[in-house]
Amino acid sequence: MTSNYLPVFELTRGKTIESVHHGCVAVVDVQGNLLAWYGDPDTVTFLRSSAKPFQALPFVERGGVEAYNLSQKELAILCASHSGTDDHVATVRGIQARVGISEAELLCGVHDPGDQPTLEAMRERKEKPTPVRHNCSGKHTGMLMFTRLSGTATKDQDYIDPQHPIQKVILQTFAEMCAFPAAEIGMGTDGCSAPNFALPLRYAAFGFARLCDQLAGRVKPPERAAACQAITSAMTSHPVMVGGPGRFDTRLMEVGQGRIVAKGGAEGYQGVGLAPGMLGPDAPAVGIALKIADGDARGKVRSAVMLEVLRQLGALTQEQMDAIADMGPDYPIYN
Repeated sequence: MTSNYLPVFELTRGKTIESVHHGCVAVVDVQGNLLAWYGDPDTVTFLRSSAKPFQALPFVERGGVEAYNLSQKELAILCASHSGTDDHVATVRGIQARVGISEAELLCGVHDPGDQPTLEAMRERKEKPTPVRHNCSGKHTGMLMFTRLSGTATKDQDYIDPQHPIQKVILQTFAEMCAFPAAEIGMGTDGCSAPNFALPLRYAAFGFARLCDQLAGRVKPPERAAACQAITSAMTSHPVMVGGPGRFDTRLMEVGQGRIVAKGGAEGYQGVGLAPGMLGPDAPAVGIALKIADGDARGKVRSAVMLEVLRQLGALTQEQMDAIADMGPDYPIYN
């Protein structure tokens, strides 16, 4: 397994290399061509939260947005690993109130919000976090809506069970988007208790390319193409809902100006989709999947490496690179 990864990022102290991170990258266009890679592009690993846009896809494809009158902002948070700010919480609660979902139904668990000012404010007012502050509360709310939409809400089978009907549909949809057999996708339990998927990087990259290529007509049926367009439009129009203030996904989509979809996952995973034309006038949509082998505990390696990948591909202008330079490819560390 470790031989799949190559040295990809160095941390220096003074002029001395202090630590080296290893990783793998796969860059694939919407026609399935492997355009570039580093390490083994067939490395199998879990997408973790990078899978969220795909997990929301079948709900949107089946008319969930229209059925529950979701705004783009609300759709974006279904695909989010949000920071738990008051705005994030208000958005999730607004959906739940309209649909008739109780916060007690969420099975994602509880953790402190990732946004430090929000955490400090909660401590000042002695407010304890509840499931709606969890970074996956939007995804879980979306899954609960999917059970209602599909008529599969039952008392004897919870919505995060891999055998639940909606989870079977989510897995099959994900497999189709990535052109990888569902039976060969590795299954695991995510940190929020929902099912998660492992497959080779190149196929995940292909999925991100297809997610961003809805206008080129390669994603069928039409309902799926429209759902892809709705999700990517929502994420890029409301990037702060997908992550939060200062978060890499949010920052990258802001500088991408509607043409870049970014969704990171735990343990050093990062997925990115580039709209058609980003790598040249006639270039097709492109997907990128990145994995940092050691899990990137500091959370800064994957952003730096992804920005270097985008720089080498010519996906970002120098002005865009300058606008996000504090996140890589090189960055100083301050005490």
